[in-house]
Amino acid sequence: MMDPLRILVLCPHYEPDTAPTGEVMTGICEQWTTRGHRVEVITSLPWYRDHAVAEGWSGRLIRTQRESWGRIRRWHPFPADKGRLAARAAAFAGFTVLAGVDAVAAVGRCDVVIAMSPPLTLGAAGWAAARRGRVPLVFNVQDVFPDAAVETGVLRSPRAIAAAGRLERWVYRRADAVTVLSEGMAENVRAKLDSGDDPQKVVVIPNTADADRIVPSDRYNSYRADLGPGGDSDKTVVMYAGNLGHSQPLDLVVAAAEKFADQGRTDVQFVVNGDGVARSSVAAAAGRLDNLHLVGWQPPERLGEVLAAADLHVVLLRAGLGASSVPSKVYSVLAAGRPVLASVDRDSEVERLLDESKAGRTVGPDDVDSFCAAVAEMADDPDGLAEMGRRGRAYAEQAAGPQQIADRYLDLFQRLMR
Repeated sequence: MMDPLRILVLCPHYEPDTAPTGEVMTGICEQWTTRGHRVEVITSLPWYRDHAVAEGWSGRLIRTQRESWGRIRRWHPFPADKGRLAARAAAFAGFTVLAGVDAVAAVGRCDVVIAMSPPLTLGAAGWAAARRGRVPLVFNVQDVFPDAAVETGVLRSPRAIAAAGRLERWVYRRADAVTVLSEGMAENVRAKLDSGDDPQKVVVIPNTADADRIVPSDRYNSYRADLGPGGDSDKTVVMYAGNLGHSQPLDLVVAAAEKFADQGRTDVQFVVNGDGVARSSVAAAAGRLDNLHLVGWQPPERLGEVLAAADLHVVLLRAGLGASSVPSKVYSVLAAGRPVLASVDRDSEVERLLDESKAGRTVGPDDVDSFCAAVAEMADDPDGLAEMGRRGRAYAEQAAGPQQIADRYLDLFQRLMR
């Protein structure tokens, strides 16, 4: 029986914030606290959905929420739109300073520090706290930065890229362990360590989905009914659900919708569900295409309906991102018993997941012709889609769940504390 640990967590988002990384860290912390461990969370006020502090949370620089298992300290994130890079960098810096000072003050009550990236700057804050408390630092990498920003063209300044790269390597080398989501990400990080660093400090601990909470359900639910005739039972719904950002080539979905429209195929309907910087371009296409539907952000409690409503889910990552990012929604789609068509790098973690689960197909990134052909072939085989969905559900049921993932972190903490 493990003695209770005191864990200090630095993360950019935490429920009720709706960012995927916030949902990941919240789920892990909940598993720790149910096992009797004490957790102190230092995070931001909820702001992700609208890039503004959420209603009911504004008016204060900090809010403290005390729980039986510890406390949550939420600092103002100084939110800025994703397109304003300088303002966004300044916001991350300001939030990191506040969170870092708070972490240094709190670390005396803790046995281990875990800091989540992005932003990279939280790694520096975590290091300062861990050094002050003489405790181990675990750096959790959800997306490899700046690689992802460079590949998508969001970060272009050579000076900014060089500075971010130096900070990235600095944190990796000073962390006692770096946790990543896939072997591809692990290889990426290990290549950036000093020659004297132990490559075993990079540990693969994937994200997961709760197969007890996300379960297969009927396609013809209220979400699908909201689509109107596009959601009728004789239609095949192909859905992208997630962030509408720089990393996702949504032009593939638009191109497929245009191709099916040109062919007069109204039996296949395309749905883009989410919000982000690419919303306006998708909205323009949806305005002229009867088979393309843009649906705004949905509350977390409606996740099951959203996942169930699609006959086929698509996962999109631009070329070059396979080694720096793993979309967590893949796990949720498999748990919901739905098939996946992924446009991603070859030999990426997403391709490995689909090959292993036999729950979908993969085409190369940014390949419009291959993507459209795959959509047509899969949509024309409803029995095949159903079988892929069943295999995905079976895979999710036997894969590591939230409890096992939380235990892997606890085992890592224990090793580092010896």
